[in-house]
Amino acid sequence: MKFARTWLYSIVLAFAANASFAQLPSDLIFKSGMDHPLEGPFTPEEAARFLQQATFGPKLADIELLTRIGYNAWFDQQFAATRSEHLPFIDGLLLGGDTNVFQGARIESWWRNVLGGNDQLRQRMAFSLSQIFVVSDQSGALEGLPTSLAHYYDMLSRNAFGSYRTLLSEATLHPSMGRYLSMHKNRKPDAVLNIQPDQNYAREIMQLFSIGLVRLNTDGTRMLSAGQPIPTYNTDTIRGFAHVFTGWNYSTCVTPTGPNQTWHWDWCGTRAQADPESQDYRLHRGWREPMRPFGEGSVYEAVYHSSVEGPMASPTGAKQLLIYPGVSPANGVLPSGGTARANMNIALDNVANHPNVGPFISRLLIQRFVTSSPSPAYIGRVASIFNNNGAGVRGDLRAVVRAILMDTEARRPTAVNRGKLREPLLRLSQLYRAFDAASRVPDRFNEYTDYWMAQAPLSSPTVFNYYLPNYQLPGEITTLGLFSPEFQITTDTYITRIVNEMGGKVFWQFQGNASLPPVNQWNPTLVNINRDLSFANNAEVLVSRYSLLMMGGTMSTAMSNLLVAHVRDMPNNNDEDRRRRVQDVLWLIMNSPEYVVEK
Repeated sequence: MKFARTWLYSIVLAFAANASFAQLPSDLIFKSGMDHPLEGPFTPEEAARFLQQATFGPKLADIELLTRIGYNAWFDQQFAATRSEHLPFIDGLLLGGDTNVFQGARIESWWRNVLGGNDQLRQRMAFSLSQIFVVSDQSGALEGLPTSLAHYYDMLSRNAFGSYRTLLSEATLHPSMGRYLSMHKNRKPDAVLNIQPDQNYAREIMQLFSIGLVRLNTDGTRMLSAGQPIPTYNTDTIRGFAHVFTGWNYSTCVTPTGPNQTWHWDWCGTRAQADPESQDYRLHRGWREPMRPFGEGSVYEAVYHSSVEGPMASPTGAKQLLIYPGVSPANGVLPSGGTARANMNIALDNVANHPNVGPFISRLLIQRFVTSSPSPAYIGRVASIFNNNGAGVRGDLRAVVRAILMDTEARRPTAVNRGKLREPLLRLSQLYRAFDAASRVPDRFNEYTDYWMAQAPLSSPTVFNYYLPNYQLPGEITTLGLFSPEFQITTDTYITRIVNEMGGKVFWQFQGNASLPPVNQWNPTLVNINRDLSFANNAEVLVSRYSLLMMGGTMSTAMSNLLVAHVRDMPNNNDEDRRRRVQDVLWLIMNSPEYVVEK
């Protein structure tokens, strides 16, 4: 444990240390001739560092391509790339008769796309959004629904470059979200049965998915009144939204045909009205289609939705929504009456147009892509693009992600506190992509990372994500007023587990290892160490290659000299010796503070 604590302290110091990047000389534009892309990147190191932020890890071919075509063409390619999906893989297993399709199949599908998908920016954006619009298989409501969670992730990737307002609507009405935050089958008040609308989703859509707890300036700084933060909402607002979010159920629920058949609300199976042998039944249609108002368009809509006008409605009055300058509806008050769908649309418009959304969402995305402590100026620049993409469009996520990655604080950072701790999943995905990892059974990836790195896709322990965006590690980071979200899961236990597991993947799980158990007993993901044996004769070249591939060329001279000296001291008589050289350098880099703190 002493080693783990020392390692953690080293990371903290590296995070706060002043490790400057060399500035680009003014004549670099002419370095490779006039045909070089004018917008950059101008060096392979710049390209590799960009790809560390924008993808699940650069490959050598990716670095070469980006250096050759430039950022603009790369963005065009990524925005146009065919979208990788997760659900078809799981559906294929189900329709093929596989009876053991659980969350492991969903995680397999995730790794297939992370490692092999060409739409890296979209998938990275989806992963970032999954940490904002959180649902999780750790919830008892979802642990048995891998198809619904896979569909939810596909929904995030589909909206990754689209409209925030559309994303907010599709996340709200997805059955996974409905079950996770208990909006599914939420009911209007009933004094006789002592029922009040569930407030869970009403709170989280505001606190976590849109505006946060206090009013913000465009640059993300807090608005103050008499020296105190201004709350964004109060209990009346929560109650108002809770009433809006009533009356929604699975899309497969059938409308009752008589006054005594409201039991369909309480047991409305996701496979209702389907032949048990049909494809509709086996693919769980209700778990992957947007929820809809129960009894929509009939008098039965008023049975469960609050304040629907009709013979079965109760006059519960108007609903208080958010209040802000220029708010709609007037004074943030949704009048009584209206249908469940109409009221939902008005309420979501009310949320999406709040002035907090731009800075709030921009900061969260910057933290996931670039740096844990973005400056107010950085947040303000991105939030301004969120508010208006240049063509009068609000919430254009394509413009937002581009603004985040191309901002001067992302491409040419100068602040001493720039960067962030690499997420554990991104450390593993970078290793696998950098070394052309493959499984012995084609396209089947058995990765259960939640045990040894406290992180797996759609597997957060709470709706607040794996870590809080405002988490500050006690000590120097807190003293300096910085933020360090990923440190919240960087404990002594997980540091030790990650170091050991990474060692196993580098020293044991490599292609060509004859000591591996038979494939029918174990199907690990194997890295291609042998690819780089030809570089192992030259310590300087080997270390420089991995500085580029793993660290975007940011390795310090001191670290480089230490690794070169270590490699030179190792035997170099045969391929076995050279493989050990490659493995040692890789493992030492991946567990070094300079690597783990991404600058």
